[in-house]
Amino acid sequence: MKKLLLPALVFLLAGLAWSAAGAVDAPPRYTVVKVDLRTDKLALFLNDDTGAAFKRFDRLETWLKARNKQLLFAANAGMYHADFAPVGLLVREGREEAPLNLADGVGNFFRKPNGVFLVTAQGPRIVEASEYPAIAAKGGVQLATQSGPLLLRHGAVHPALIPNSDSRKTRNGVCVSGTTAVFVLSETPVNFYDFALYLRDVLHCRDALYLDGTVSAIYSKTLQRNDFVRDLGPMLAVVAP
Repeated sequence: MKKLLLPALVFLLAGLAWSAAGAVDAPPRYTVVKVDLRTDKLALFLNDDTGAAFKRFDRLETWLKARNKQLLFAANAGMYHADFAPVGLLVREGREEAPLNLADGVGNFFRKPNGVFLVTAQGPRIVEASEYPAIAAKGGVQLATQSGPLLLRHGAVHPALIPNSDSRKTRNGVCVSGTTAVFVLSETPVNFYDFALYLRDVLHCRDALYLDGTVSAIYSKTLQRNDFVRDLGPMLAVVAP
């Protein structure tokens, strides 16, 4: 039986919760940030007013401060090209800025099924990418980002993920629990399968989307954390007025 590590600490601040998960005498293995969309609003950011990509959390923070806003939390929001444009769907403030990508290709983004994390007035959702057009046709999508692979779908692990794989990397992803979006970053290298099991068996998520690997990073006021691994494309963020 595979032993999974349980959350050790949880702190609450203005609707945001974070936990560090790990063995009692070991460094935390995962950082978990929970954003309850009943009290906090998620937003997507990519470019500033000049059209230049923010690339870093501190640049987004400075831009927001100039507009009398405060960055509370941020994370990389899926995969992007060399020019920082998203590989797939990007919807910001109800406007589609990059189209859904259902093409076949090489790399994690194209490991079908891939998926979409989206927010409507009813709350956050994660769906298979091919299901998104029917949802968009109904209107009301406020925010959406596409990535892959879809780690969990209705509680089932993506069929291409391999138990005991030796491909271990820092990884981050997002899953949904009711009105809460749950962002998870591994603090030590982990394979896809174990990462998916943590989201399902410890965090009790049924649908989960992989965001990225080596570039995984978060910003958190609560944690006094401002990660920089390399320049980023789209960012998901919680902002206070």
